[in-house]
Amino acid sequence: MLYRAISFAGFLGFAGIAWIFSSHRKFVPWQKVIAGLVFQLLLGFFIFNFPATHGFFLVLNDAVLELLNVSRRGSEFLFGPLSRGPGEPGSVGFVLATQVMPVVIFFSAFTAVLYHIGFLQRVVRVFAKIFHRVLGLSGAEALYGSANVFVGVESALLVRPYIERMTRSELLFLLTSGMSTVASSTLGIYVGFLAGQFPGIAGHLLAASVLSIPAACVIAKIMIPETDLPETRAQVPPEDGQRNGNLMGAVIEGAMDGLKLAVSIGALLIAMIGMVAMIDKIIAWPWGWLKLSHPLTLEGLLGWFFYPVTFLLGLAPQDAAHAARLLGERVIFTEVVAYRDLAELVRTGAFKDPRSVMILSYALCGFAHIPSVAIFVGGTAALAPSRKDELGGLGMRALLAATLATLMTACVAGIFGSGRSLLLS
Repeated sequence: MLYRAISFAGFLGFAGIAWIFSSHRKFVPWQKVIAGLVFQLLLGFFIFNFPATHGFFLVLNDAVLELLNVSRRGSEFLFGPLSRGPGEPGSVGFVLATQVMPVVIFFSAFTAVLYHIGFLQRVVRVFAKIFHRVLGLSGAEALYGSANVFVGVESALLVRPYIERMTRSELLFLLTSGMSTVASSTLGIYVGFLAGQFPGIAGHLLAASVLSIPAACVIAKIMIPETDLPETRAQVPPEDGQRNGNLMGAVIEGAMDGLKLAVSIGALLIAMIGMVAMIDKIIAWPWGWLKLSHPLTLEGLLGWFFYPVTFLLGLAPQDAAHAARLLGERVIFTEVVAYRDLAELVRTGAFKDPRSVMILSYALCGFAHIPSVAIFVGGTAALAPSRKDELGGLGMRALLAATLATLMTACVAGIFGSGRSLLLS
């Protein structure tokens, strides 16, 4: 009960941190903020405590796990033993490129099929209308935010005609909501890492993406309150996306997009891990002269920075050190590395409280890291070249906002989730 109360304090505390960094504190739309906070708590209550909603997410969890199993058929055909995970017959050990990245390609193709048949648009529009009415978002914001539950930076295509004329507050929400959710194409990666130790992980990650939209709304509207009149304030606009002419074309285009994404993820990991290793060498230089056995690292510095954050999340104190390190990893190495290390820590029994694992799975669920700033700012600016300087100036503010939004989402999990239902193996 104490830890739940701490999670609730953290839930409000992260909103307070956003207020400290607000550009116009006097103009914060408190009615909209309170509506967003209450909406998150209601969603959290229904997700964790209402049997019908809980069952719905369990069904989604099972469906994602089945899709994950199906996706392995193609990679087994192409890579043979290299596609088999540790412990499976003939496995050579864990290989990220051949065991995880193919999942991105399959899920991207599957999402393209859902879009082609019109299913995805209907679901996105339902979510958009809910967010528009309940949270008071402009129509374009609501449409973009709801699409982010299913796809990534491509969501900007749905609101392309409106980006040039969006307000500064709307632009921050676009970047924040994009970086605080996960796309269906990358969802399979995290599920693949944790499914063995956390059977319900897919359902929790889907719930985290839904919860992150009102969280992004609260944080973004506090940090840059709306002081202008959005063009789509009155209603959700029609989408601007275009479908392929036939189903096979959708599969091909989805697979190619997934391949580009998989290669981009791999390239970012190679570059960022190498750059951080170089920075660690520079930081460790003076420590070597002092003959210290544990040199300082960038990851360690970020771990110290996030250590107080773990207490606001309501984590058990004995799990705080591991949690802080994972949160620091996410900022520089991306959530892929953080989820991989979370899975390894769970496998080795490093976490003493299953509730900590559940909360961290929500806290890490998002693209809130340095590489994604370039991806989302660059991708959105490509659709609205006249706003590129303004988008560039909002990049780091959006990273802070997205980080706060994912932490707020984790607090909702901490308030309502016990961790007993995780069945950690």
